[in-house]
Amino acid sequence: MTEAEKNFATILGVEPTLLSELNKAMADRIGRGDVLEKLWEKNVGLMEYVLDSFKVKDPDAESVSFLLRQAISTQEKELYDFLEIIKGENEFEKAATLAREIAQIGKGYFLKKECAAEILRKRPPQNLLQFLGYKSVDELLEKQDVTESFSALRFVETDEWMHDTFEQAYSGFTSNDFEERDVEVRVLGPQWHEVAQKFVAKKHHNVSHLKEFGVIFLNPIKEDIPGKFLRDFALLLHYFHEIEFYSKLFRHYTERADFNERFKSLLRGDVPEATTVTPGQWLIVQRYLAKEDPEDPRLFLPRINPESLHWMRGERDLTLFRPKARNKDLNIWHNLDWVGGIFKDGKDTVVSFDLEDNAMSLVSFMEGKRQSFNYHQREALWTKIFIEYAGGEDKTEQLLIENFEKGTITFGIH
Repeated sequence: MTEAEKNFATILGVEPTLLSELNKAMADRIGRGDVLEKLWEKNVGLMEYVLDSFKVKDPDAESVSFLLRQAISTQEKELYDFLEIIKGENEFEKAATLAREIAQIGKGYFLKKECAAEILRKRPPQNLLQFLGYKSVDELLEKQDVTESFSALRFVETDEWMHDTFEQAYSGFTSNDFEERDVEVRVLGPQWHEVAQKFVAKKHHNVSHLKEFGVIFLNPIKEDIPGKFLRDFALLLHYFHEIEFYSKLFRHYTERADFNERFKSLLRGDVPEATTVTPGQWLIVQRYLAKEDPEDPRLFLPRINPESLHWMRGERDLTLFRPKARNKDLNIWHNLDWVGGIFKDGKDTVVSFDLEDNAMSLVSFMEGKRQSFNYHQREALWTKIFIEYAGGEDKTEQLLIENFEKGTITFGIH
């Protein structure tokens, strides 16, 4: 068993034998047995580059975590300063404008906007109508923007209403109800401020999306806790790539007779149930299972998480953006989404070098919870390992799209 297998196993929270057996199985299939070794060398090199930048001589988990949180705080202030030169009535409009500029995506394939009105007419949202003081959906559509109204549904309608509406109103859509257009970013208007506050309090961020419509929306609820703005701005960029990816999946199923079932499955975020995999087989897991159950058996199996692919791309957009008027310090986070370090702190402690994990950790510390996060990095590492085995990022996305409905990707012996 190699040092790479042992160290990556510690970071991933799995038994070293899992990685040893995985590497052997993949070597039989791709003809390379050095993938984990080379990846560990790269992990160490990137980690040492960051620590040298911080001028750390004897790193331990506590000091490294502190410096990473401190970097987030400093760079968030610099991002705020840069927003001053961006056009917009407030920081949310400015953030939306900047995100549109730096997100590296193309057009998408989404439900037509009239479908949103069709859903509202089929399933009148009584809580929303009552909140706005309207008597009918027609009055709502006449006086309010349909995109904002549809975005606000999750603020005011019950989970039961949302579930029933999904099952009833989404079951009739076909590929003829889709069209190609740009991803749209909306800052919700002041009429939604009261209900948006409840959403932000529940979700702990003020960015969300409607991937079937290609819409990202921002709730203009300012949160002054350090780390939250950079955390949410990175999430905004992540959503661009998530929406683009699902758009490719929608298009992939266009000619299928079961298009609607595939479409609904994608929106539900279905994940296959599994306790084992066969040699060369990887699960496709499109959620962060660790947030739901840290002991979920799928967390101890080889897997690729599309979410981490979206994060990788969003963080890359952010860290490589190079305006003349902006400090380049955010570049230090480039390609660190998958990087983790093991530090002696009375025990082996894993520290994530991922931007989003550290922004969330900063927020937690500022709120007095003092929780450090690493679940983004852990999923990103699994995905990075898969990318190296698969032969690159583009090939990985191709394999995901081709195998998504199966819930697994299996490499065969050649």
